[in-house]
Amino acid sequence: MSGNPFLKTAVLIFSLLLLPFIAYGQDNTLNILYTGAVRGELEPCGCSPKTESGGVARLSGYIARNREGLRPYVLIDAGNSTAEDTPQGRLKTEALLNSFGIMGYDAAAFLEPASPRGVHDALTGGDLSPLIEKYGVPAISDYARDRSSVSVLRGPLRINISADPKGYKKGMFNILLTGKPVSEVRTIEGWDVIAASSGEILEQPVTAGKTVIVSGYPKGEKLGILTIHTDVFGVVSGFVHRWQPLGKDIEEDSNVRDVLNEYDRKVASLVDEEEKGISSNGPYLGGLICAVCHQPFMDGWKNTGHAGAFAALEKAGKSRDPECVKCHTVGYGEEGGFSSGATTPGLANVQCEACHGPGKGHVSDFTMPMRPVGEEVCLRCHTRENSPDFDFKTYFEKIRHK
Repeated sequence: MSGNPFLKTAVLIFSLLLLPFIAYGQDNTLNILYTGAVRGELEPCGCSPKTESGGVARLSGYIARNREGLRPYVLIDAGNSTAEDTPQGRLKTEALLNSFGIMGYDAAAFLEPASPRGVHDALTGGDLSPLIEKYGVPAISDYARDRSSVSVLRGPLRINISADPKGYKKGMFNILLTGKPVSEVRTIEGWDVIAASSGEILEQPVTAGKTVIVSGYPKGEKLGILTIHTDVFGVVSGFVHRWQPLGKDIEEDSNVRDVLNEYDRKVASLVDEEEKGISSNGPYLGGLICAVCHQPFMDGWKNTGHAGAFAALEKAGKSRDPECVKCHTVGYGEEGGFSSGATTPGLANVQCEACHGPGKGHVSDFTMPMRPVGEEVCLRCHTRENSPDFDFKTYFEKIRHK
């Protein structure tokens, strides 16, 4: 062989041709980092310690600081992550897409029915395509007009990520992103991994045949990490799953925090414009008027958490966020209700009229009763998401008039 150049050349060519098969023939590991069903939640509201996990700034910070240990990985969003079609919702969606671009998502799904007209019109009346292009988000969709899949390479694994249940590709590792409920997902065949965004919480993945099924944690409270092991043929031989909490201990990504700060500024400007058309002549009077006849009740109220509700928003930097302000003031968004701390300070905090209703009619005619406070009144703000420990009897005792 040492004296035969033709034999040397043949051996060299054969070895080069064999290298990919040797590499692929080894056991391989892939981390699938997944989100889904975020629904525009950019960060936790902070209303309760139990709802303090989540947020795109923490998510980005975690990935950036653990990138080497996570490799090789793909980062995917299974869909249903855009916000509602409102002025504030559109600002949320832009901030979300900007954040996805910074984090370097490999694929993000925009799905029916959450976005009836695909990525070209994921929000009714709005066109997301310019934002997707601006922030470099690799969007896929199950809508006919849009791109349905992307391909990525991680070591020897050629990965097909698709939003089309029929988009399975032979010879590749296949990941399907879908908004379908898990009960329906179980019937879809041919996929190695299916990531759903139906909002269902799966503490551990479920399997259907050879398919591993996961579901994005609602509102982005946790990052799903599915570690896949493949055999010598690239077929799933085992998996390990864990939820990564995104609590206060996770250091935020400063670049994404800048995006969120800009979002807050845009929301404040949006509110400024809306306030120009709000009339001050309305049915709300403010607690000082109520105190003329009900001073003992006002004195008791001052010692409750309701009395500091607006100050809590100011401390959190959310005193101009409509989604927060509505539950920390009186009549926000209604005729004559709270407008801002500067223009309507007398309607800040959760005062009498927030629970008992507008008082103007009662002052003009004392025989007109105020609204009784039952559990349904409290549940308008003490939702399961914002106040998971809420119990009417326990909480009512904290604010009962004495």
